[in-house]
Amino acid sequence: MTNEQPGPPSEPVRTRSDLGRRAALRRQQLGLTREEVAARAAASPGYLRYVEESAAEPGIGFLLRLAGALDTTVAELAGGTAELPAGFGTAADHPEVLVLSSNECRHLLSTHGVGRVAVTVDGTPAIFPVNYTVADEVIAYRTAPDAGPAAAAGKEVALEADHIDEAFSQGWSVLVVGPAHAVTNVAECRRLDEHAHTGPWIGDGRHFWIAIHPIRITGRRIRVTGARTPSTTTS
Repeated sequence: MTNEQPGPPSEPVRTRSDLGRRAALRRQQLGLTREEVAARAAASPGYLRYVEESAAEPGIGFLLRLAGALDTTVAELAGGTAELPAGFGTAADHPEVLVLSSNECRHLLSTHGVGRVAVTVDGTPAIFPVNYTVADEVIAYRTAPDAGPAAAAGKEVALEADHIDEAFSQGWSVLVVGPAHAVTNVAECRRLDEHAHTGPWIGDGRHFWIAIHPIRITGRRIRVTGARTPSTTTS
């Protein structure tokens, strides 16, 4: 008796599952092709594509092999840790701390979309998550005029973005410091709208742009010897 994975249905399924999205994202983070992951998981590239792009419900045997192929866990792929704060992974034995160059920091910022901005509200320090975008030399985010992040206008603020790789216990963080101002020019607002990857996750009614002009950009990466690290260089 062979242990074949079930094939895709005769009619294409258009609904992509969270499992498929997480598997595809993890594969891309590791810089692996679908064929490479399929070979590691003892599956066909066609079935892996079906899992990534459709509402598949693979068995636990395939999930265990897929998690191993992607150097992660079934819980991570299934979203079982989605509500937990980052950092529950076990620390690696020999981590290496790298100081990132300004170009590397800018590249990492340009590939991300959620950060935390530190501002002072009514004399009290506060930190707010924001959906940010990078447009040339400006880092900007949308908010409501009366919301906490709007307090950054006219002040020097800090914005931090990071990425944590739980499976490898490694990651990076970038810190931007500079003066912020409210964007009132209609053409500039339109330009920022065009650069934005997404609207604010918190919902509509936030069309007030705050732009940060960086005067200092610093970053660090924690890397584990032997672990795969996506390239941060630009051409």
